[in-house]
Amino acid sequence: MTWLAPLDRHLRDAYLRRLGLPETPPPTLETLFALHRAQLERIPYESVWIWLGERRTIEPLDSVRLLLAGRGGYCYHLNGAMATLLGWLGFAVHPHVGGVQADPTEVAGANGFHLALTVAGLPSAANEAGSWLVDAGLGHGPHEPLPLVTGTHRQGPFSFGIAPSTAVEGGWRFQTDPRMSPLGMDFAPGPATVAELTPRHEFLQTDPRSGFVRVLTAYRRDSQGLDGLRGRVLRRVTGSGETSTELTTAPDWYAALADVFGLHLADVGQDRRAALWRRVDTAHQAWLAGTGGGQ
Repeated sequence: MTWLAPLDRHLRDAYLRRLGLPETPPPTLETLFALHRAQLERIPYESVWIWLGERRTIEPLDSVRLLLAGRGGYCYHLNGAMATLLGWLGFAVHPHVGGVQADPTEVAGANGFHLALTVAGLPSAANEAGSWLVDAGLGHGPHEPLPLVTGTHRQGPFSFGIAPSTAVEGGWRFQTDPRMSPLGMDFAPGPATVAELTPRHEFLQTDPRSGFVRVLTAYRRDSQGLDGLRGRVLRRVTGSGETSTELTTAPDWYAALADVFGLHLADVGQDRRAALWRRVDTAHQAWLAGTGGGQ
């Protein structure tokens, strides 16, 4: 199965409302940029659901419904849902097998731990070929689509690199701004399917070695910066630097989830909220003691 699901008008229109956009806009470059910005600003990259003990598929319509219910997700959900919406709107969207390189010690390549998207057929003065990297599933990624044109591309206070991949034949390399993490992402030229990425998803949501299992995370982008939550530590990265706040109480922590990341968790009862806070606090104390995963 691919991420390009048959048209469901009800879900399409609800998704557009979630993004604050008019129904059925035309498949233009202006629309693509507006969709990308809205998704990054309104729908968080997050693994709170893993820490709540929930399990998910990466089937595209399942992902769309989760986002419409007020939740976020990681790359397979965010880019999977966006690919579905873009296809419904008439864009030439292509899902690709990708791989994130967290730091220089890791091997770069398209190992399936990331779902990347490109959109073709939208030329501009600076991008005559008309192909764009569209990625709402990196957490630390660009706020707007990036042209698949070799070079450094400025967005607000941040700069991102695009170049042919040296690790994947025929693929591309996205390089993150140095103030952000991870280091970068490579993706292969061919199409990705749900089936081939599902084993990677199962690892990420269940395996004790998974970074999402070890540390609760949430990220949100806007035109001027990045908001990030790892465990109990809330960070804001902008062009002028970084601020960091340790959230010491459950009310403050849940307020940050709601106010900064738009995660209100309306479907999570008080008992589950209390249990989640205990898990996060215990992990934070272990990190401070040097016996747990990094923040």
